[in-house]
Amino acid sequence: MHQRIALVEDESSLVMTLTDRLESESYEVVHFSDGITALEEIPKGAFDLVLLDVMLPGKNGLDVCRDLRQKHVQVPILMLTARRDTMDKVLGLKLGADDYLSKPFEMIELMARIEALLRRQKSMSHGNPESFCFGDITVDFSKAMVYRGEKEIALSALEFKLLHFLIENRNRILSRNEMLDAVWGYEKDIYTRTVDVHILNLRQKIEPIPEHPTYIQTLHGRGYRFSVS
Repeated sequence: MHQRIALVEDESSLVMTLTDRLESESYEVVHFSDGITALEEIPKGAFDLVLLDVMLPGKNGLDVCRDLRQKHVQVPILMLTARRDTMDKVLGLKLGADDYLSKPFEMIELMARIEALLRRQKSMSHGNPESFCFGDITVDFSKAMVYRGEKEIALSALEFKLLHFLIENRNRILSRNEMLDAVWGYEKDIYTRTVDVHILNLRQKIEPIPEHPTYIQTLHGRGYRFSVS
């Protein structure tokens, strides 16, 4: 069965180029030309990945990303943006996107990003059926769910993968490049800001006092450590 990609893009020439390339790589592509339709239809479909442009008619991609996560759509979201403002990219990641790529981009890099996201999603679905507890947090690896007490904490697929990796390597110092390679599937210094943004998001969701983290500790100049007794 071909993996299904929801392509949310209103630029017709780019839609044609992306569709041709994705279909040549044996992906099934379903196209949506505006944000409102995408938000209505994606939760109904069995998609493996969402390729989401930021600048869309009707509803912009950032809002679509946020609302998809609020609807508990957990498939990977790769955002495409013509904007070069770092804050737009940071906001996309904070709203639940798993990765971003700025236009214009090389097709070979886009395909590599897609393959990395799909590979990570597949590895998550075959995870170790165990749970891990720290403080009042419970992580259920088999269901890819996190709870504070009995209340579920909503994490994106990438946030859960990052937390899983931190737990597996608890009490170890992890460099940003090591985390990029293991969690995102690629290693480039230019993307280390991506790690920082996702660490910040995780802290907001699981730390008792995010401004003074207990579990996800920063070691300046070295990386991060998930510290538990």
